[in-house]
Amino acid sequence: MTSLGSILIVGASAAGLSTAEALRRHGHQGRLTLLDAEPHLPYDRPPLSKQVLAGAWEPSRARLRNQTQLEALHAELVLGDPAIALDAAARAVTTASGRVLRGDTLVIATGLSPCRLPGQDGLAGVHVLRSLDDALALRRHLTVAKRLVVVGEGVLGSEIAATARAMGLDVTLAGRGRTPLGDHLGDEIGAMLAQAHTERGVHLRLGVAVEGLTGAAGQVTGVRLATGELLPADAVVVAVGSRPATGWLDGSGLTLGDGVVCDSRCRAAEGVYAVGDVAAWEHEGLGRRLRLENRANATEQAQVVAADILGAGRPYTPIPYFWTDQYDIRIQAHGLPSPAAELTIAEGDPAQRRFAALYREDGRVTGVLGWNMPKQARLLRQQTLHQAGQQAVGTRSVVSA
Repeated sequence: MTSLGSILIVGASAAGLSTAEALRRHGHQGRLTLLDAEPHLPYDRPPLSKQVLAGAWEPSRARLRNQTQLEALHAELVLGDPAIALDAAARAVTTASGRVLRGDTLVIATGLSPCRLPGQDGLAGVHVLRSLDDALALRRHLTVAKRLVVVGEGVLGSEIAATARAMGLDVTLAGRGRTPLGDHLGDEIGAMLAQAHTERGVHLRLGVAVEGLTGAAGQVTGVRLATGELLPADAVVVAVGSRPATGWLDGSGLTLGDGVVCDSRCRAAEGVYAVGDVAAWEHEGLGRRLRLENRANATEQAQVVAADILGAGRPYTPIPYFWTDQYDIRIQAHGLPSPAAELTIAEGDPAQRRFAALYREDGRVTGVLGWNMPKQARLLRQQTLHQAGQQAVGTRSVVSA
């Protein structure tokens, strides 16, 4: 199976690189170009909030492939030159340096941009964590800082809080949600995570909005809550969510919403695809549009995109999945767990911090969760979500952390 045309992939992280590798693996012989805004060779993002931030890994260890493997792709890598505009009809991408790159087929894999708090860009000591450079800058600061406030109780904020606490900092985790990850996994699981953080010395200020940041002489000094309470800090991480990186696509001719709007094969227009965090595609099994923000989706979706480009297309109908590592805890979630669902323990014992659980809504299993029980969670996924069919995970759309 071959494709004779040229293919341009915008975004060289996990989704973009996986698409390129799948294209070569399945016989594409034509020109292949990967364009990325960052100057670094393709790297993995999950370790940024854990091993890289902690200093346990050198940055090079987070690379997705070594130089020899990248050269074997026979692809042109254009790094450090952000895409700023697209003419979808012509499949022409303009970059910040003024270059115009074209492909017979275009794949958009530009991922996410972190949300920010008003005024944060004017204060030193306030960080986001999306890129390798972000992680290294935050690590440098945490090696000299004493008090860290993390704003945002989702997956990223909770992981950063856990890593920073293990580094010895005084850490406060603040956010609107009542418990860490409660908005994703429900307050029962969230309460267990809250206990884990509290036992290790993290201060929780949850269930209240952040009103703003305070500073002196251009340096952040704290986080002010809507209650008026001031959380002192000499370092702050803002982890209040991300948005699909689609600003450069305004006026492109593509349909944009919560991401690049695609059909069930991840096609956004004739000869144009989207993959990874930026893609909002039609999930035929659920009958709804879906956009997922996780590493597993990036690589699985890339296989479907590559196959469709090469003429062997099929609808992309995954069962959503994500994981998080915090302290000695690994949580894995399959399907669409929801705070509104009934949670029942299927195996293990929460008191022993090792169990697998099922989420049910209207009598149907909608999600499976493993807490330090990865094998059992996978088996439950196969026995419940797979056997019942992918309709069993419900009919709701989700952005999975």
